[in-house]
Amino acid sequence: MTEKQVIFSCGDLRLEGLIAIPAGTPAGAAVVCHPHPMYGGSMYNNVVEAALEGLWKRGYATLRFNFRGVGSSDGEYDGGEGEVDDAAAAVAFLAERASAARILLCGYSFGASIALRAGLANPAVDRLIAIALPVAMMRPEGASGARKPVLLISGDRDDYSPGDGLEAFAARLGDQARVEIIEGSDHFFGGYEGRLSAAIFSALADNPPAA
Repeated sequence: MTEKQVIFSCGDLRLEGLIAIPAGTPAGAAVVCHPHPMYGGSMYNNVVEAALEGLWKRGYATLRFNFRGVGSSDGEYDGGEGEVDDAAAAVAFLAERASAARILLCGYSFGASIALRAGLANPAVDRLIAIALPVAMMRPEGASGARKPVLLISGDRDDYSPGDGLEAFAARLGDQARVEIIEGSDHFFGGYEGRLSAAIFSALADNPPAA
């Protein structure tokens, strides 16, 4: 899939991203959020790219972007608060560009926590994928009773996103949430990118086209 550079606004900030829209009618549209800016996270990340591969194989239009203060995006790191606004702005931008009424919001690690915060109550988001959600470092309040499908993916060697913690988190979210564990992978999915892409591809087999 060919990606093109784009700039979109979040309030007074200009954020950079890469957008890909397939020829014809996309099967869906998805925004992908990157890992923690304070630890070198950006949209140029192996896990972000693995997620994109799974989405592209399903015919999705996609937008990956840099949070505020990362790369050429304006602003500075905001402790996760402003980043939620960034993700919401990305959803609105892709919805307009891809002519999609509903958006899948995906994120990795820090980006997974931002995706959940930005997407659970957003009516424009109809599905969430949280990769390596750092439940071992999160406060669980505010996450309960999900009204849309939520897929939680982690590796069985991930100390930041342990399987038992994910199962407990999924129980808080309710029947719409499910957990998938990739055997052998740690938090960074090195060497397991293909299995991650395949997991996302398979999860979307029953996803109806966004209208």
